[in-house]
Amino acid sequence: MTRILLTGSTGQLGQELQRTLAPLGEVIGVGRETMDLSQASSVRQRLVEAKPDFIVNAAAYTAVDKAESEPELANAINAIAPTIMAEEAQRLGATLIHVSTDYVFDGRKNTPYMEDDTPNPLGVYGRTKLEGEEGIRDKCARHLILRTAWVYGTFGQVNFVKTMLRLFAEREEVRVVADQLGSPTWAADLAQAIHALACRCSETTLLTQTSQELEQPSVPMGTYHYTNSGVASWYDFAVAIFEEAKPLGFPLKVQRLVPITTAEYPTPATRPAYSVLSGKKISAVLGSHPPHWRQGLRQMLEEFYSYKHESTYSVGR
Repeated sequence: MTRILLTGSTGQLGQELQRTLAPLGEVIGVGRETMDLSQASSVRQRLVEAKPDFIVNAAAYTAVDKAESEPELANAINAIAPTIMAEEAQRLGATLIHVSTDYVFDGRKNTPYMEDDTPNPLGVYGRTKLEGEEGIRDKCARHLILRTAWVYGTFGQVNFVKTMLRLFAEREEVRVVADQLGSPTWAADLAQAIHALACRCSETTLLTQTSQELEQPSVPMGTYHYTNSGVASWYDFAVAIFEEAKPLGFPLKVQRLVPITTAEYPTPATRPAYSVLSGKKISAVLGSHPPHWRQGLRQMLEEFYSYKHESTYSVGR
């Protein structure tokens, strides 16, 4: 049976991946308590013990602003740990699927970033994620790096959608940045894309699939971009959250959504003003385009509302 080691298994993407990867084999989910990504020895030891056929790295240091004051910790988790995973994957003959970020770019383009565009991160988070990518390319032949952006989901502690729902319930006015553009991405759609890539990049995995999937071509190793399709500002995203949440019955006190500039909301880390990623390459490989971000948002809110009313999750979680 195919063994898949999944890091970040308790996060918003990791919990979706536990569901989507399960049909492919044994999913070994690891969190902080079983693999400390800040400790190189912990990472290597866990991989040696697990002997996986696949490593899916959905874990990262994602506190973009805090990274500016914790560069060593961010580097350990985002750069050193993935490089060790790549070394062990190479030794084991395993495939490494690694989730990276739009923040490797500086946002100075006005057309979607292609996979071969030159990275130029603006802060510690983006720089350490780029160093992780470089370590993987250097150490492991069988790798897929999947850059994504603006990820949110039903699971996990905090994301933009959950933050907006909380603010909408607490305040009459919410101010949101309107001059940063990207593509909101539902974690469930991203997890499905990772599942599809995994199905096509290993003969071992393909043997567990249907005859129809066996006929599909293998995916070339390398770097890909995946987000939901369409473009929005954070303000556009917030307006859509309000419009989709209202008919579902979420508690909404907010009366006004006010667009503001990045300059009006200073943060320790500089964000790229434009971080739209081109999906042409992965769409050609998978044979379909990613769903529109508004469709993903609607499905996520419906699912989240359902969980809330089952008393399993709360808006603040």
